[in-house]
Amino acid sequence: MSDETPAAGAPDVPPDHLAIDPSSPHFDADLLRRGIGIRFKGAVRTNIEEYCISEGWVRVQAGRTMDRHGRPLTLKLNGPVEAWFEDLGEDAPVAKA
Repeated sequence: MSDETPAAGAPDVPPDHLAIDPSSPHFDADLLRRGIGIRFKGAVRTNIEEYCISEGWVRVQAGRTMDRHGRPLTLKLNGPVEAWFEDLGEDAPVAKA
């Protein structure tokens, strides 16, 4: 995830890599507050913990199982990923590989 702001006229799209875990280096509270929509393998998903568009994967929670540190265990699923900001409405620009 870069700290660059989009240039004038550039589409307002989410970063390539984003996570909801505050301890992750890819966490960004301001972006998450806007609301990120994720489409994985053609279906809109609401249970994504982390995603990477360029590498084509998402992480989802593995049931209610926790690791030894009390964090949820996650599964890495591979496939096409698309992301958009939900606060921009239905015609929001979509970030995809």
